[in-house]
Amino acid sequence: MTHPLRLGVNIDHVATIRNARGGDHPDPVRAAQIVAACGGDGITAHLREDRRHIRDKDLRRIQDATDLPLNLEMAGTEEMLAIALAHQPHAACIVPEKREERTTEGGLDAAGQHNQLAPIVTRLRDAGIRVSLFIEASERQLDAALRLGVPVVEFHTGEYAHAGLDGDAAKVEKELKRIADMAALAAKNGIEPHAGHGLTYENVQPIAAIPQLAELNIGHYLIGEAIFCGLEPAVLRMRELMDHAR
Repeated sequence: MTHPLRLGVNIDHVATIRNARGGDHPDPVRAAQIVAACGGDGITAHLREDRRHIRDKDLRRIQDATDLPLNLEMAGTEEMLAIALAHQPHAACIVPEKREERTTEGGLDAAGQHNQLAPIVTRLRDAGIRVSLFIEASERQLDAALRLGVPVVEFHTGEYAHAGLDGDAAKVEKELKRIADMAALAAKNGIEPHAGHGLTYENVQPIAAIPQLAELNIGHYLIGEAIFCGLEPAVLRMRELMDHAR
C-alpha cells in the first residue's frame, strides 16, 4: 500500500526578502497562514545562527498563527537546543550549518558527530519533540541515525537536483536509486524517511513516487514561483504533482 505523501513548506525565504530591506514585509507568518489555508501539511523554518532569514520572534508568531505542525530546522548547538526546548515545535530537524554557505550544501555527518549529537537528540526527545536528521542517503549515515535513536530522517536530494540541472541523466538515475534504496532501508528499520532540497515542478515526481517517503520539504522553489503566480497556486501545483506521482 502506498501512503499519502505530506508536503511541508519551508517559508525561510519570505523572511529573506523581508530582511533584505528591513521592516515587517513580507511577513513569513502570512505565508504560513496561506500554506495552511491551501492544504499544506506542515511549516518548516530554519533558525540559522546568523539569523539571515527567520528570526527568533517569528517562531512563536508562526506557532500562534496556524495549527500546522512546525518543523524547526536547527544546528546541533546548545543555543539552538535551548530555543527548541523553549518553543516546543512539533519536530526539530538537525541540519549542518556553515556561516559562509548560501544554503544547506549537504547532509549532516551524523556518523562523525555521534557524540556531539547524542545528548541533543536525547534532550529533544525527552521534551516530546520529534527529532529528525538531515542526512545524505547512505548506509553509514542511516546506521548513525539508528544508533542515535531518531524516529525520522530527511534525505538530502541536492545531488539528484543538481544532476538534473547539469543534464546528467545517468547520475539522476543513480541518485534516484540511492534515495529509493535508503528510503526502503529506513522504513524497514522503523525510521520514517522524508526528503528535500532542490525539488521543483520538473524533478519532484520521481522522488514523490518513492513509496516509503512520508514527507517532502520544499521551500526556495515555491517562494520563487510565488513571485510570479502567488503562494497558494504554487503550493497547489506542487501538491497536484506529488499526488499524481503517488
